[in-house]
Amino acid sequence: MNTNKLKIFNDPIYGFITIPNSLIYDLIQHPYFQRLRRISQMGLSYLVYPGAHHTRFHHALGAMHMMQKAVEVLRFKEVVISKEEENALYIAILLHDIGHGPFSHAMEHSIVEEVNHESISLLFMNQLNEEFGGQLQLAIQVFKGEYHRKFMLQLISSQLDMDRMDYLKRDSFYSGVAEGNINSDRLIQMMNVVDDVLVMEEKGIYSIEKFLMARRLMYWQAYLHKTSLVAELTLTKTLQRAKELLNKGIAIECSRPLKYFMEHKITLENISTTDLNTFSQLDDYDIISALKEWKYHDDFILSSLSKMIINRDLSKVKLNNEKFPTEVLEEMTIRFAKEHNITQQEAKYFIFKGKIKNQAYSKNAEPIRILKKDRSIEDVVEASDQLNLKALSKPVTKYFICFPKLLEEI
Repeated sequence: MNTNKLKIFNDPIYGFITIPNSLIYDLIQHPYFQRLRRISQMGLSYLVYPGAHHTRFHHALGAMHMMQKAVEVLRFKEVVISKEEENALYIAILLHDIGHGPFSHAMEHSIVEEVNHESISLLFMNQLNEEFGGQLQLAIQVFKGEYHRKFMLQLISSQLDMDRMDYLKRDSFYSGVAEGNINSDRLIQMMNVVDDVLVMEEKGIYSIEKFLMARRLMYWQAYLHKTSLVAELTLTKTLQRAKELLNKGIAIECSRPLKYFMEHKITLENISTTDLNTFSQLDDYDIISALKEWKYHDDFILSSLSKMIINRDLSKVKLNNEKFPTEVLEEMTIRFAKEHNITQQEAKYFIFKGKIKNQAYSKNAEPIRILKKDRSIEDVVEASDQLNLKALSKPVTKYFICFPKLLEEI
């Protein structure tokens, strides 16, 4: 082992994060992973919360740090975890978000339309596994849920995993939304494993309730904040318009990697090593530089949408518990199209509706299991004496409509 690879990172939330071994160091140093320094963790949320400029790189290291603590606690409780399994857990959590595109989710709905970030993460992991001579094989098995010890996948992807444990605490810290802050140390201390399934000790139930409440509040106040929502949707529509113009043979100036994905239709079945390597060169800077260029494009729609994001002059958003009448949307669309001499179809780039859903805990997904004092195991909703947990497991749907500020209010 090369000792100069056992570095430490100074994290504003946890203090020092240690790199456990030279393989992890080499993975962090790889260009695929270094790219995460240029992918924002909360997308365009910094347009609402100016401090939210942290990156996927921060988050991946933080999630690995949480995993190190979890392994330490479980071993203390005599859960047998081999050195190979431990390493697989660190690699899987470190690379779980490596497939995110620029501004996180916007690319999934506009450029790389049919491939989600989890699938791209797995493709990157397979590629790295080849480069590192098969050393990621067990991590890939765990990541795909193919390993027989179920708790290992639960630590990476479940309703109480290391991913959520870090992003809630981190996003709360950087955005300043204090309601999202959770006691991750307490939650990890309460973890245990029974029959290779992750459980939480009963005395940690209040910390779990606080965690689920924090998640709900972070969604309403940060992730689904109406300004963040309209900014991301505007970005998605800007990229869709650029792609549409390019397909019509109209010149669009942007970086080579971005143009590649606008010119090629990529699906999970046809994605190649070239596609993957080109995707690894895409980051937030490609998008921002493109928007700055497109502000001056001759196309009214592309230039207007780009200006809205760059100058933070976004559309108005109205939220409602009921669906908005279709007539309202149609009336606005007709009026806006006439005023700007564009088609009604083109006006839909500016006027649109949709819905958002917030569910802090899903009873249909893998439950959070509570280990009671009599060694019986129960779903957290049943074990809790708080009625609010039952409420948190019900999805809340809100409907929204977006329209330019120039139009009269509804």
